[in-house]
Amino acid sequence: MIDNLDLKKRYYQALVERDSQFDGIFFVAITTTGVFCHATCRARKPKFENCVFYKKAEEALLAGYRPCKICLPLSYPKQMPEEVAILVKAVENHPEKRWKEADFRALGIHSATARRQFKAYYDMTFVQYARARRMGIAFKEIRDGKRKIDQQVDLGYESASGFHDAFTKIMGNPRKQANIKLISATFIETPLGRLFALADDNFLYLLEFDNRRGLEREIERLRITLNARLIYGTSPVFEQLRAELDAYFAGKSADFKTPLYLGGTPFQRSVWNLLQQIPSGQTKTYKDLAILLGDPHKVRAVGNANGANQISILIPCHRVIASNGDLGGYGGGVERKQFLLDLEAKIADQLSKEAKTLNTNA
Repeated sequence: MIDNLDLKKRYYQALVERDSQFDGIFFVAITTTGVFCHATCRARKPKFENCVFYKKAEEALLAGYRPCKICLPLSYPKQMPEEVAILVKAVENHPEKRWKEADFRALGIHSATARRQFKAYYDMTFVQYARARRMGIAFKEIRDGKRKIDQQVDLGYESASGFHDAFTKIMGNPRKQANIKLISATFIETPLGRLFALADDNFLYLLEFDNRRGLEREIERLRITLNARLIYGTSPVFEQLRAELDAYFAGKSADFKTPLYLGGTPFQRSVWNLLQQIPSGQTKTYKDLAILLGDPHKVRAVGNANGANQISILIPCHRVIASNGDLGGYGGGVERKQFLLDLEAKIADQLSKEAKTLNTNA
């Protein structure tokens, strides 16, 4: 989401003037209708205060907005292929669906063709698109803090069931159940994008970038394991987390005291504990961690445990690199990994200078 006020005003002016130079530069979501458009959409122009601007279409999808049926922002300026149009409509009618080969065949479309055309026209795969719509619906409900089923017509659904199912498959059934655990969800904006967090009054359970691949499954597994229902809410854990992340991204501190819930297997927890012992500004290799665990042959197992970490930044899996010095993989993306490592190097350098100054003055 674009927060810079001057840039938002510039984009809004381009929207009002239907300036074609800005097509593809930004996407605008309209909070009153639940749709997003490109810069030259022919629809009636919304008020500035009802506009939210995004750099990428996927960000608008993850925020819960659907593509405008007038300007078709996901295909502009290209003509939408017939197969793609059919699939987009199918997703809107059944946003809860997880697509299988049989689903493509039922529509008379070859799955390989769908994947290729979506990637060529949208710069995202069909799976990414369908997932973003499911997650966007769930995220919108969490963000708004209340159910929106009664407004499903405004959001473009033919029935309430599609909206309801897309939410409950990820976040849980809203009906009261015996012994169910309530966990609050929130979003935290950062320079690297939006983080999705889950916590109760005692622990942080999950902290991930909202466009992380596999996040949907992570949320579901956690909910099922804990027999939990995820709701919009506040928590003292969120307050502490926000304060610590603000200090972190301001380059002041990489010290986190937020209480964490560590599930996983004993081996995974042993890896996560080692990750938290890597000093800020430093890195270790997967082999280093395997050796510390007593078996240099467990490099792959360490890598799998690293990837299973559900608490980004605070459990610093980004501080683990390949033996040849390459960054290696990162669930949040390699660019984010590099940003975090650079930031922590600056924090460590600043703290070192401050310590030297104190010693000199002592």
